[in-house]
Amino acid sequence: MKPADDRKLRLIGPIILFLIGALFFRLNWYFNFSADKLLRTDLIALSAGYLCWNLTRWIVLLLQKKYPGIDNLYRRLVWMALLLPVLVHFAWLIRQMAHIAFNNAAFVNETLPEYTYSLGIQIFYHCIYYAIYEGSYGLQAWQQAYEQNERLKKNKLQSQLDALKSQINPHFLFNSLNSLSMLIHENPRQAEDFVDEISNVYRYLLRSNDQELTTLGRELQFINSYFQLLKTRYGAGIDLRISVEDWQLDLRMPSLTLQLLVENAVKHNVILPEQPLVVGIETQGQTLVVRNNLQRKNMAAHSHKVGLANIAAKYRLLSGHSISMHEQDGFFTVTLPLLSNKPQTRSVS
Repeated sequence: MKPADDRKLRLIGPIILFLIGALFFRLNWYFNFSADKLLRTDLIALSAGYLCWNLTRWIVLLLQKKYPGIDNLYRRLVWMALLLPVLVHFAWLIRQMAHIAFNNAAFVNETLPEYTYSLGIQIFYHCIYYAIYEGSYGLQAWQQAYEQNERLKKNKLQSQLDALKSQINPHFLFNSLNSLSMLIHENPRQAEDFVDEISNVYRYLLRSNDQELTTLGRELQFINSYFQLLKTRYGAGIDLRISVEDWQLDLRMPSLTLQLLVENAVKHNVILPEQPLVVGIETQGQTLVVRNNLQRKNMAAHSHKVGLANIAAKYRLLSGHSISMHEQDGFFTVTLPLLSNKPQTRSVS
């Protein structure tokens, strides 16, 4: 709690504690003391309460200034524990002195039970003082540390996402230009159509940088365009089969996921008219299954595993979900969760 924020508390707090003390610790006084004596004792108790409140507050704020933050909590608590007997006896002493001044009496010689009872009451009060100022300070320090940690996590996630985007775009462009280079020599007319398709496809790729998640419908529209590029190059050597229900088109997934999966299948498998590569995309509830037949090249393509690693990383960063990949019965299958209709990012705890 900031010092400027507790003015009302310093004014009202001691009165509330005085009333609590009167109810639980001094109620019998109101039946046994005269009105004159009761007035004096109440003034002593209330004045001492204000003095002890502000003294304890000053000490706690001083410790917080000298040993700030959550990391120094233990050190502050040790100091407060060491100072507690001093503050408690000071409170007991000023009440004795006020009693002498108000009643023109000698020093009160309390019995041991009366003495320990008085100290117990003061320990109760001072623990409340400590709890108010150290508790509120600790809560604010923890909240600030938590918010700072969340900001650092979000910045880290954003940096990772930006790094993924910087990997994907050049990777796609390199493969597209490589295909175009081959077509220029093989079929210049098709190369011209290929350039137009590249323009359409790359327009979507650039737009995907502005949003981490897109709908399955938009991804399918994009993959159909992207597949035309592949079809131009490979002809009957490649086939795409899509089976998706209409209600699933609004479900979401990370942008460019399908392109990376298709690209991965093309990179690692033989593609020939007599041995076509078939890529299937189908939905099963709220999951998307992308499967291709395995017909690996005799010489394995050099791979940094950019595509699959990026897909897994984007799912993890954006939603906390994971993907599954497995080979079985001559097929390579990737299963992806489809996210809810509302854009979502991963919640950090």
